[in-house]
Amino acid sequence: MPTIRRKLLGLITARAAVISVLLGSAVLIQIKSPGSFPIDPYFFLLGLTFALTVVYSLTVRHAERHRWLVDLQLAADAGIVSAMVYVTGGVNSYFSTLYVLPIIAASTLRLWRGGILVGALSSVLYTGVVLAQYFGTPASSIVVVAQSVPPLRVAIYTVGLNVFGFLAVAALTGYLAEGLRRADAQLQQASSELADVQAFSRHVVDSLTSGLATTDMTGIVVTYNRAAEAITGLAGSRAIGEPASAVLQLPASLAGLFGPPQGRPQQTRVEYGFARADGRQIEMGLSAAPLMTPRGETGFILTFQDVTESRKLEREARVQQRLAAVGEMAAGIAHEIRNPLASMSGSIQILRQELPLTDEQGQLMDIVIRESERLNETIRSFLAYARPQRQSMRHMDVRQVITDTATLLQNSPERSELHRIAVDVPGDPVMLQADEAQIRQIVWNLATNGLRAMPSGGILTLAVVPATDARPHVAISVSDEGVGIAPEELEGIFQPFRGSFERGTGLGLAMVHRIVSDYSGEVKVNSTKGAGTTVQVRFPAGVGAAVS
Repeated sequence: MPTIRRKLLGLITARAAVISVLLGSAVLIQIKSPGSFPIDPYFFLLGLTFALTVVYSLTVRHAERHRWLVDLQLAADAGIVSAMVYVTGGVNSYFSTLYVLPIIAASTLRLWRGGILVGALSSVLYTGVVLAQYFGTPASSIVVVAQSVPPLRVAIYTVGLNVFGFLAVAALTGYLAEGLRRADAQLQQASSELADVQAFSRHVVDSLTSGLATTDMTGIVVTYNRAAEAITGLAGSRAIGEPASAVLQLPASLAGLFGPPQGRPQQTRVEYGFARADGRQIEMGLSAAPLMTPRGETGFILTFQDVTESRKLEREARVQQRLAAVGEMAAGIAHEIRNPLASMSGSIQILRQELPLTDEQGQLMDIVIRESERLNETIRSFLAYARPQRQSMRHMDVRQVITDTATLLQNSPERSELHRIAVDVPGDPVMLQADEAQIRQIVWNLATNGLRAMPSGGILTLAVVPATDARPHVAISVSDEGVGIAPEELEGIFQPFRGSFERGTGLGLAMVHRIVSDYSGEVKVNSTKGAGTTVQVRFPAGVGAAVS
């Protein structure tokens, strides 16, 4: 509701209350002293005021646009008070103090200017009433209280005193109303600025990418920002008012955080496993600190992040560092082992052919030759993995690589009668800008691993998923129904010589990982122990890949 309407309603209510008091007073006077009061004109004026009050209440809704309605009410009030003073004795009337009411109302509604104008109008009207009492002829229709009038000089003094009072009240109430208006405006501005600061602070807190929670001294959550809700999967309405130790699943190392200062843990930065509300496990990094205010410690502030991906990247970086170190050793191994090994193998073969050997000696010679060849194959694979390969980039259809590999696998010694190979490729070409030999090597290594993981047989599925606007990468997946990989072993499968099959060098997946990394791609492994494994290789469409 606008301020002017609210003030007008207050004025109308006050006017009705004054009318009621005056009416009750007149009735009591009439009962106790009949004839001592001009009851007829007095009641007429009260009735007129009441009727005007009803009319005013109907025009309140228009007062905001038509301010002259307010001025009309104030002028009418001053006129009715003047008439009441006239019929009750003029200069001798006790009702002259009623002029103060419209003056105060004018100062409240129209501030200093309105109070002065109504005060001046009241002064003129009161002076006119007194002059009419001394120099005019009373109207025959109005009964004036029969009282002896004081001498003119006393009347002038009384009028002067009342006029001074009217103007003083107008000036004082106008000044107070103006000060109240300024104070109200300043308060509203301060409230608005405070609200803006609070909103800004809230926006800043909610815009943080780190979770932020504050607690009281006992560890009860007081605030909980949006990032905290996203990280924990728990709505702020459910977290606020609950113990922070339960909401954030604080580890035992922070058990004394909310106790006395001397018992608090020295290390307030921790990383621990956190179970989200949706059941997903993440790694949480959390820091805690006292919340300091001018009054001292009032609680604690807890900031936390989901560090799952960053820790994963760190582990992958450490793997890459180890792989790089292994690659540096590969050249030395090649020079130091491969050449002597070739000489040893050739010498053994010559001796095997030229010397008369018993059957047992021949078997021993064969073992040496066979193991030399296996060691030579290991070194060759190692060198292929460690040395940067020269890439022959061209547009190639990945579907052709998949179908060719499936055909080769049908005749591979890795495949048994219990294995079945399935191919899932789209009807349209899936083009990739890459070295075809490397892509074939990726598919072959993954496929042979899949066959070896199914010693009891099963289905090996080779598939291609083209890139789309929603999924900007070309994906090659190889799925088996084999023994699977335990969760604790997944992180180490791309490290060299971590192979678990009897045949193989343990470098197949490491080589796949290196090639895919060269293309800025990624390898995703989903495996369930005893239920099979799916390896998906993704090549970004914007980095060396294209779809047609």
